Amino acid sequence: MRLGAAALPWDRSFRRLSARDERWEPPPPPRAGAMLGGGARAAKPSFVSYISPEEIHIKEPIEKEVNPCLLPGELLLCEASTVYKYMQEDGSSRGTYGKLVCTNFKISFLDDDSASDDNEPQFKNKIVGENDITLQCVDQIYGVYDEKKKLLTGQLRKYPEKLIIYCKDLRVFNFCLRYTKEEEVKRIVSGIVHHSQTPKLLKRLFLFSYASAAPNNTGKYGGNQTVMFETLEDWRDELERTKGNVKYKAVTTNEGYRVSEKLPLYFVVPICISEESILKYDGRGIPIWCWSCHNGAALLKMSAFPKEQDDSTSQMQKAFLDGIYKTISKPPYELLKMDDLSSSLPSLQDIQTAYTRFKQLFLIDNSTDFWATDVKWFSLLESTNWLEIIRRVLKKAIEVAECLEIQHTNVLLIVLCFLTQSLRNGSVRMWFWFSFVEESATDLCCVISSLVQVMMDSYSRTKSGFQSLIQKEWVVGGHCFLDRCNHLHKSEKEEAPVFLLLLNCVWQLVQQYPPAFEFTETYLTVLSDSLYVPIFSTFFFNSQHQRDTNKSGESLRTQSGPFRFLTVWDWSVQFDPKAQAFLNNPLYAEKPKPDKSQRKTARFKHQRQLSLPLTQAKPSTKRGFFREETDHLIKNILGKRIGKFINSSDEPPNSLREFYDSWHSKPVDYHGLLLPRIDGPEIKVWAQRYLRWIPEAQLHGGGTIATAAKILDLMEEVQSLQVKMDEERSQAVSGDVHSVPMLRNSARLSSLFPFALMQRQSVKPALPTSTWKDLEDEDDLVKRDDEFVDLSGDML
Repeated sequence: MRLGAAALPWDRSFRRLSARDERWEPPPPPRAGAMLGGGARAAKPSFVSYISPEEIHIKEPIEKEVNPCLLPGELLLCEASTVYKYMQEDGSSRGTYGKLVCTNFKISFLDDDSASDDNEPQFKNKIVGENDITLQCVDQIYGVYDEKKKLLTGQLRKYPEKLIIYCKDLRVFNFCLRYTKEEEVKRIVSGIVHHSQTPKLLKRLFLFSYASAAPNNTGKYGGNQTVMFETLEDWRDELERTKGNVKYKAVTTNEGYRVSEKLPLYFVVPICISEESILKYDGRGIPIWCWSCHNGAALLKMSAFPKEQDDSTSQMQKAFLDGIYKTISKPPYELLKMDDLSSSLPSLQDIQTAYTRFKQLFLIDNSTDFWATDVKWFSLLESTNWLEIIRRVLKKAIEVAECLEIQHTNVLLIVLCFLTQSLRNGSVRMWFWFSFVEESATDLCCVISSLVQVMMDSYSRTKSGFQSLIQKEWVVGGHCFLDRCNHLHKSEKEEAPVFLLLLNCVWQLVQQYPPAFEFTETYLTVLSDSLYVPIFSTFFFNSQHQRDTNKSGESLRTQSGPFRFLTVWDWSVQFDPKAQAFLNNPLYAEKPKPDKSQRKTARFKHQRQLSLPLTQAKPSTKRGFFREETDHLIKNILGKRIGKFINSSDEPPNSLREFYDSWHSKPVDYHGLLLPRIDGPEIKVWAQRYLRWIPEAQLHGGGTIATAAKILDLMEEVQSLQVKMDEERSQAVSGDVHSVPMLRNSARLSSLFPFALMQRQSVKPALPTSTWKDLEDEDDLVKRDDEFVDLSGDML
């Protein structure tokens, strides 16, 4: 486990090379007449190596021609031979020679192992190999000039002797160009920087080239089980599944996007909302349904009106909202609580800043950098504030769940709106204006609504249910994936890892309650990687309107018809059946089917309620218009229920904590409500995603993979015995046995699996050199421990 200390010892713009890198360079390949590239000076004849010849492990430059494997629509743009790629498995600057190529889809390094199928990993991605980097996955590119690093952008006047590529999936690639021909260096460096860092048009994404060249895409939706929410029937089925069709209706008002281009074609609103109201205000100020609880309470979200409005327009909008709240506050609706996420959650800029600092801890160039920061790691982690943001988001989701489950209260998620407060004992009506940047309710609203559904609805914890949830709340719901992931490199101001924040929060639940989820953390990891694979349309548009309008663009050939984009939910595109087995949780506690005899004696609603390990639900309070707190009205208005004026003493001030403690004091029902543990160290780092490329952080034969490997072996043995029993009984055996990966050679596994096999572990120094400097003015740590022991002895 990594130890902690104070502040970041390095900045990404000036990351120094390790001591070994400074005094060691790969020997020139045994090829006569090779020109030195990258502006590199000729090697001095007085070169002295500081490592023994036994440490040098270099593969000869490949003699046979190795060509990249191109996808349909993929074009080779530039290439360079005799490129040396450093291996990151230890600090000795080991590596291999090969060819570096750049296409309109990826950057790829090819060596002699690239052409062979020997020793292929069991968890192999068929689209992106271990030495492939999609252009959208490139984060930053640095060049090394005379041992100094410089960020590469735009036009280059001088070309580097070394190239360092930092990826958004936290891989780090180091390439040496000292012995590459100068013209090839210019082409490959300029090509990589231009195609991965410069702004581009949407139609220039490889997504369109691939869809045009492969028009026969089947477009399967995860075995036809993932609901895409592209038709009216999909929404009606979801309403029926959640029993929300009594109070809410699916509308077709936005067909042809005549209301708003940001709204989906179909969505769900309260039955009291008329089509004229939706058209009049362009869909703004309309409570849009997300999900209904078993007790009738619902989760809704609402986009805001524009900030700048004249007085007459503002008064009309206020009157409209007043009428909406009055209508919803009456039967058959429950009470309504307004929750402005801007008052309790960080802004998008805060999220981006925290994640930028957080990912620096895992972008490790070499072993020396790893051990140099090891003693300070916990302090560095805390200073990023990333885990604190995750904790705040989970806490907000618990608050919403408490309102829905215990208080039987509708929750309306907002981020910029007008609020009214009507007093029963007076005629004064006050209006409050709260400003926040999220005007379309497609960022933090999506995070909270998705988390609440994962926590309260067991269907969302299945693989198909979770994928359907992402489709409903994010893809069709209008999250700006194109801008938030900055796929086009147009504006860093719009970039924010909002969807990645959701996956981090879901991972906390997965690692706390593994049997409750049908999918694994490996599933979440590859889903996060798929954000940067531009052959799927799922994460490469800002809205359903943008996707539909670009399906049949002007650049299409008339005979080819509209584009048929692939969806990321068809996992067979990336993984074969054996690899897909790692996405399924073998410990998943599948929900038992209810007995038909029990259905007649108990209602489905009560069965779901009894499955929740909660305190008894409060009876619904009186219905009305607004509920008022006598003190701190303006400060607390966002968190108050819209109900009749009642005494605030009816609700305990610490009801949320009581709800949280009461739930955790009872046995967990994996098919009922799940509340994450958010106290202290319960919020952890998603180790598989962030540490999988760092060999120094691996656990040999340990980690969660040790348990998973044993379970998968047992499953394979059980299936084999079952087949033998069926054969002995002369029963028909279909032969289509569920594929389970072979993990017999478990000794080679480590916590890096399944993304990498066990690698050579670098030797940890007794105390890093940089640490001696930090401890020069401090007392010796061993003496401190001795003092503590002596002190305790005197006390006894």
